Amino acid sequence: MKKYLLAAGAAVTAAAAAAALATPATAAPAVSSATSTPAVSSAYTAAPATASAAVRTVRSGERVDAGGGYTIWLTRQGKHWTGPDGFEQFRSVVDGNLDLTRPALSHQGEGTFHSGVYGGPVRPGRVEVTDSEGRVTRATLLQLPGRPGWGVWYAHTAPTGHDVSVAFHARNGRLLVELPALDF
Repeated sequence: MKKYLLAAGAAVTAAAAAAALATPATAAPAVSSATSTPAVSSAYTAAPATASAAVRTVRSGERVDAGGGYTIWLTRQGKHWTGPDGFEQFRSVVDGNLDLTRPALSHQGEGTFHSGVYGGPVRPGRVEVTDSEGRVTRATLLQLPGRPGWGVWYAHTAPTGHDVSVAFHARNGRLLVELPALDF
């Protein structure tokens, strides 16, 4: 089942999630070192507020093997991806659905593969995916050259019977936007 969520600022704008989000935290949780390979951990430990994931810069149209049969690429228009089924999908960053004047986050979930768009005026630190059992997976971050104000994240999580929450943090560790777990 494919699930799509979107948040801008501190509110979830997807129709299925009209609830307001919590005030951003000042300390940021993390479970893995700053690498380009996502990590899954059953421990949820606090990391220094300055810990951040490296953002990989890719050329427009450059295909990135996201693992598990998924391929992602970015263009000036947005995020493109294919899954094991080979069906090409697209998430626009120019259609007005993302307000990049403030922190924004979207989530597209397909089983244990999760991805989305992050953006806004604050330089990204990391995106984390948390499952219902508290396991945190640090996402891989991609962006185009020249810091266009948005990028793409992706992560593979452990199988779970429930939805996941997704959090976008600034470089200083401050929580910018969080999408709560929703069971559809």
